[in-house]
Amino acid sequence: MASIHKEIQVHRSREHVWDAVRDVGAIHKRLVPGFVVDCRLDGDSRYLTFGNGMSIREIIVDIDDRRYRHSWSARGAPFTHHNASIQVLAEGEATCRLVWIADVMPHEIADTIAEMIEQGLQTMKATLEA
Repeated sequence: MASIHKEIQVHRSREHVWDAVRDVGAIHKRLVPGFVVDCRLDGDSRYLTFGNGMSIREIIVDIDDRRYRHSWSARGAPFTHHNASIQVLAEGEATCRLVWIADVMPHEIADTIAEMIEQGLQTMKATLEA
């Protein structure tokens, strides 16, 4: 199994960033527009369509307002296993750090998924700082 760990600093308050992250049904509008082009909630699942054409079902595992942490698990191809989380950590009053960790299988897709995570984080930073 590959474990991917990416971080990025965002020049906005933790509360502002968390408000967008925790809105799990509107990430295509509030968090990663263009990277995710459509998002639909159905029970504990969300169905995403990415800008690259990939579609996936994700199970919402947790939205933890105390720890500012959201976790989910993608189901279906190309994954045989996927779990991920993003946590928002304060770095002062007007700056925070986003930490995204994903465990994926098969190991061969790790580089592609790491590139997607990096693109997602860059989109988050641009969107949230705008």
